[in-house]
Amino acid sequence: MEIRYGLDEQPPLGATLLFGLQWFAIVIPVIVIIGKITAGCQCPDSAAQIVYLQKMTFLMALALAVQILWGHRLPIILGPSTVLLVGILASRQVQAAAIDTAILCGGLLLAVVSLAGLFGHLKRLFTSRVVAVVLLLIAFTLLPTIVHLITGDGDSVPPLVRLAFCSALILCLFLLQRHLSGIWGATLIVWAMLFGSIFYYLIYPERLDWESVRNSALVAGFFRDLIPALSFDPGVMIAFFVCFLALSINDLGSIQSVNEILKPPDAERRLSHGIAVTGIANMASGILGIIGPVNFSLSPGIIAATGCASRRTLLPTAALLFMLAFSPAAIGLIGAVPAVVIGSVLTYLLCSQVAAGLMLLFEEAQGFTFTGGLVVGLPLLLGTMIAFLPAEVVLTFPAILRPVLGNGFVMGVAAALILEHGVFHPARK
Repeated sequence: MEIRYGLDEQPPLGATLLFGLQWFAIVIPVIVIIGKITAGCQCPDSAAQIVYLQKMTFLMALALAVQILWGHRLPIILGPSTVLLVGILASRQVQAAAIDTAILCGGLLLAVVSLAGLFGHLKRLFTSRVVAVVLLLIAFTLLPTIVHLITGDGDSVPPLVRLAFCSALILCLFLLQRHLSGIWGATLIVWAMLFGSIFYYLIYPERLDWESVRNSALVAGFFRDLIPALSFDPGVMIAFFVCFLALSINDLGSIQSVNEILKPPDAERRLSHGIAVTGIANMASGILGIIGPVNFSLSPGIIAATGCASRRTLLPTAALLFMLAFSPAAIGLIGAVPAVVIGSVLTYLLCSQVAAGLMLLFEEAQGFTFTGGLVVGLPLLLGTMIAFLPAEVVLTFPAILRPVLGNGFVMGVAAALILEHGVFHPARK
């Protein structure tokens, strides 16, 4: 791999701004997609949802700057965690305060475990097969949400039209991904959301809520109602601790992959400090009442595509996110992306997640065996089945166990750990 700018090098100002803009273009669609989904679950109206996105963008900017300057100090972009999104969606029937408290406590635990050097012990639980299950479960347990986004569930646009639009957009994404490279390939999601939204609103202009954007202030703060309402729900706490286990492995993999590419000094220190900052950022997320961040595993691919490994190019990205957080009008405009476009893009993104999980399975040294298929198959089927359970069925579960038993991701990961380290452990043969 040819690296033009090293880890601590400062590219020329023009190149720094261009690379920073590219990182910004990569992360902003993920913030919009996940932010709109979680805001829709926790906020009653569009004004509250804009404030939610403001707080979320502000925290992502702050966490990114801290990571680059004092955390892992590596060229890694971060954004809202898909693992926590799964946990939030599975816990929609409980109070928001219980979810925020669980995220705060999960972040605290992650920071303490990392700084205490205990992370190596937890890491052993997540073998390649378990990590593959985690990657696959994230995609499969989000399917009910994707179906809801694409079909509209009560929207005036016919479901068949929305399905046709979704199919066409996904096909275009795969065709463009096959032929585009460089900055165009890296920013494909941005163009998909932009032109997908334009085409959709050209067909259905009445669906565009332009008034809410026009009525939003150009510049405004969001520092109100910041005192968290703590609520300890044991079931929610257990469910989110499992989510944070998976989040920690995601974080570790993202940092370690860049460590392997760049071979920086004090790699272990960068790893522990990076995960600790992620934990602290999630504590702040619990206080602000928003979804927490994680380091993204796509960063090595961006470094390889651009040849730029300078961590300093992400500081303009953090600055752009920081400025965006104080503009409700800009947030509202970016948040006007139709639900069917979000569902289509999310489907495309999760295909990469599935591909990564399958690659991990088939790269095992001993090959993909029948036993390995069982370790993956049962958790995947179980998690997907639970994700599609009707709400009235989940409500019949005991209240204290509902956030665990009704969470397909948590139950799938638990099944994978039991099969991998219990039923099919070599010592038990």
